[in-house]
Amino acid sequence: MLRRPVSAAPRKAASVLALASGLLLLSACTPGPDSVAPPSAEASPTPDSTVPAEPELVPDGTAEDNLPVFTRVSEGIWATDQRVSGRAYIDALTAAGFDRAAMQVTQDLSTVGNTAESLQFSVRWGEDECLIGQVGPSTGQVVTAVMPQLAEGRCLVGTTRPIDW
Repeated sequence: MLRRPVSAAPRKAASVLALASGLLLLSACTPGPDSVAPPSAEASPTPDSTVPAEPELVPDGTAEDNLPVFTRVSEGIWATDQRVSGRAYIDALTAAGFDRAAMQVTQDLSTVGNTAESLQFSVRWGEDECLIGQVGPSTGQVVTAVMPQLAEGRCLVGTTRPIDW
């Protein structure tokens, strides 16, 4: 029995036809010029996703009204290398609009010259309130609160340092 040689042309034509059919099917799955593209993941921000405004000093407000700005300023200093400097907190609070004459701050150093384990600073607010902050290695973070004033309009117990710079 003689075999006839099989021509390569029919096989080549079948391969081209299969490839063209596959491309035709794939092109049917892609969007055409009139189709609507799906929404992108990088959509513009909606009103609900806006960044909240920075808290601002409310001179006629209560101590509670001003606690957010007091806390923000304190956290800003805590995040720097000046975190254990009482002067840095007083200067930053003054720059934010708090009254320097109404402030108190404890010593940066212990009686033997070590960095204080806890540093406290305050702003007397109104007739009977105080904004108080505490930072240092013993707290590990900024702690702020509104507390009632003590006797003689003071906010902090014990000896504080003069704010004379």
